[in-house]
Amino acid sequence: MMKNQENIDNQSSKSIQSYIDEIPTWSDGTGTFYVPMTKIQWRIWLLATSGKFFEGMVVFMMGLTLPLITLQYHLSSVQKGIIGSSILFGILIGASALGGLADVYGRKRMFIIEMLLLVIFLSGLALSQSYYWILLFNFGIGLALGCDYPTAHVMISENIPTNNRGKLVLGAFAFQSVGVFLGILVGIFVLSYYDNIEAWRIMYAIAILPAIVITIARCYIPESAHWLLSKNKKDEAEDALRTLLKRTPQYPISIKIERQVEASEIGWWNGYKKLFSSKYRSKTLLASLPWFIQDLGTYGIGIFTPVILASMLTKNTVSQGDALHSTIDQIIYSAKGTALIDFLLIVGVVFAIIYSDSIGRMKLQIYGFIGCAVGLLLAALSTRLTGGSHMYLLFAGFMLFNFMNNFGPNAQTYLISGEVFSTSVRAKGAGFAASFAKMGAILTALLFPILMTKFGIFPVLIGLVGTSLLGAWITHHYRFETSGRNIETI
Repeated sequence: MMKNQENIDNQSSKSIQSYIDEIPTWSDGTGTFYVPMTKIQWRIWLLATSGKFFEGMVVFMMGLTLPLITLQYHLSSVQKGIIGSSILFGILIGASALGGLADVYGRKRMFIIEMLLLVIFLSGLALSQSYYWILLFNFGIGLALGCDYPTAHVMISENIPTNNRGKLVLGAFAFQSVGVFLGILVGIFVLSYYDNIEAWRIMYAIAILPAIVITIARCYIPESAHWLLSKNKKDEAEDALRTLLKRTPQYPISIKIERQVEASEIGWWNGYKKLFSSKYRSKTLLASLPWFIQDLGTYGIGIFTPVILASMLTKNTVSQGDALHSTIDQIIYSAKGTALIDFLLIVGVVFAIIYSDSIGRMKLQIYGFIGCAVGLLLAALSTRLTGGSHMYLLFAGFMLFNFMNNFGPNAQTYLISGEVFSTSVRAKGAGFAASFAKMGAILTALLFPILMTKFGIFPVLIGLVGTSLLGAWITHHYRFETSGRNIETI
C-alpha cells in the first residue's frame, strides 16, 4: 500500500519532469524500482506511433502503386521521378512549416491537425483522376507526415518518464518498419484478389479509416504541460499534469509546479533564427547534418535496391502476358523482395531500443555510420566479382547496411533531434532537422538513378561509403549525450 502522499509530498513546488519522474513510495518508506506509466501516457505513446506507421505504409507503398499509376496515366520517367519525390518534398516543408507551429499553437493542436490533413489528402489521392491531382495530394500527404516528425516526438518526450524516453521514442520510430511491412502485405493482398489497374486506389483507401480513428482519439489527450508552462499558463499546466498522472492509487496528491523553463514568447520566424544563435548552433548542426547524410544512404538503398534485388531473383519467373498482368506480377515479386530486405530494419531498431540508453545515443550513431560504411563497401566490392559468390556478398552488404542503419543513425538521428533543444524551440529544432534531412532524401531520389546510369553502381556505393564515414566524424565532433538526462536540463 502506498504511503500517504500528504506525508511524503514536498509542499514546495517542483518541476514538471520531477513529477513525471517521481517514484512511488511504499508504506515502509521503500521506493519502487521504476516509474509506472499511466494509462494516459501509454495512450499518448500509442497515438504517437501512428504517424510513423502511416509514413512507413504510405511512403513505401509508392513503390507498389507507382507502376500501376504509370500504366494508367502513361507517365514519363521524369513524371515518375517527380511523383516519387513529391511526398519527400512535402515532408521537408511540413516538418518545419507545420511542425514548428507546435511551439506556437501547442503540441496537441498540431497533433490533431496533421492527422486530419492526412485523412483529407489520402482521400483525395485515392480519388485522383489525373497526374496533377496525384502530384498535389501526394505532396499534401508529405506535409501531414512531415508535421508528425517533430510533433509526435515532443508529445512522447514531454509526457513520459526520463528513464523510458529513449526506448519509447525509438519504439514509436519502429512502427515505421511495421507500416512498411503492412503496406507490403496490403499490396500483395489487394493485387492477389483484384488484378485491376485501379487497384492502387484501394491500397491507399485502406489507410483512410484507421487514420480517421486516430484523428478522433488524439482529441482526448491533454496538452503538454511543458509547453503550457513555456507559455506562462501555469494553472493550465498543472491541470494537464494532473490528467496525465491520474493513477490508482493516486500520486502525487497535490501538484504545484515551479518554473524551471524559459518562457516562450518568440515568434515563428525568430524561433528558427534562434536555432543558429551561439547557444544552439552546435546542437542544430548535430541534429541536422548527420540526419541529412543518413538519408542519402537510407533512401538511395531503400528505394532502389529492393527492386533491383527482387528483379535479379525473379526475372525468370515473371509471366509474359499482357502489360497489366505482367506489371502486377512484377509488383508482387518486388514486394516479396522488399519484405526480405526490410526484415533487417526491424531487427536493427529492436537492438537500438535495447541499447540506446546503456551504450548511449552518440556511440550508437557513430558505430552505426561505420557499420553502414562497411556494408556498402561489401556491396560495392560484389559488383567487381563474377560467379555466384557476388550475390552472397551483395546480400550480406545490404543486410549489414540495413541492420546498422536502424541500429545507429536512422533511429538515433530521429531520437536526438527531439532531445537536444529546450522547450521553447524543441519542435522547431526537430522540424528543421527533419526538413534538412529530407533534402538529402530528395537529392537521392532524383539523382541516384542518374548517377548509376552515368557512372555505374560501384562509384555511387563508394561515394555513400565516404558520406557514412563523414557522418561518423560529424557526430563525434559535435557529440552531446542526452541518454538518461532530464529533458528540462538538457
